Amino acid sequence: MINNKAKYTALIKAEAKRLGFLSCGISPAGFLEEEAPRLENWLNKNMNGEMSYMENHFDKRLDPTKLVEGSKSVVSLLLNYYPEETQQNETYKLSKYAYGTDYHFVIKDKLKSLLQTIQDEIGEVGGRAFVDSAPVLDKAWASKSGLGWVGKHTLLLSQQSGSFHFIAELIIDLELEYDSITTDHCGTCTKCIDACPTNAIAEPYVVDGSKCISYFTIELKDNIPTEFKGQIEDWMFGCDICQDVCPWNRFSKAHSEPLFNPHPDLLEMTKKDWEEITEDTFKKVFKKSAVKRTKFAGLTRNIDFIKG
Repeated sequence: MINNKAKYTALIKAEAKRLGFLSCGISPAGFLEEEAPRLENWLNKNMNGEMSYMENHFDKRLDPTKLVEGSKSVVSLLLNYYPEETQQNETYKLSKYAYGTDYHFVIKDKLKSLLQTIQDEIGEVGGRAFVDSAPVLDKAWASKSGLGWVGKHTLLLSQQSGSFHFIAELIIDLELEYDSITTDHCGTCTKCIDACPTNAIAEPYVVDGSKCISYFTIELKDNIPTEFKGQIEDWMFGCDICQDVCPWNRFSKAHSEPLFNPHPDLLEMTKKDWEEITEDTFKKVFKKSAVKRTKFAGLTRNIDFIKG
């Protein structure tokens, strides 16, 4: 059995690499003991803002065996999205993860393919694929699987590649060889905390979601609170400030996923272009993009708020 575990683990990691994942780590499925009080405390302080879905399925969030019956292993995967080129300086900005095709579609296809290979090569393996769309604590699992550590900005950091990556999981009912956890390498650095214009990083390793620019520009359906006027800088969808200032991101390398390349018009658009954007242009530029989440009305609301 030991040999089989090693063989199956090697097979899964090799296939993940072939599919273009940056890295793959595996941990045993079970209750996330350390995360439970943290999550409870965070919710009690209303740091989820209007993201009420964060309060749902509390038990499933902390225990994948309640999410996928009979599960034994959590296979965590990272997919790089760091772009070769970014938007020009003087413009309204999008978070880099939203430049290309919506990552949910791109990663779901890769995960389905990975699960199919596991079933073809190993036999009857049950499991489910997750991309940020179910109650799974992605960063906790990725760090348990040795893919990095959760930084002071609460994003997963890797010494090799920084933090510009998506996290996804396969939760399967197969025992595998497990990776060991990595250590924290933030040290005394507070660049992310110091740079956040809305003071959303309440304390190291705790982000107040209800003050985060990404929350205001994507999740919040009401008007952005007026006290944050002038603090959103030029971010109209998401925000990368805490990542852009992080020293570990000097190791970011451009992704090799064609679907993450931006629409040709996107990088050239000026502030004036964005201010005059029509619904037709919005649909053309963001045809398969995650920006569709905020809709045309949401994006124009954000731009109007920044303009003041």
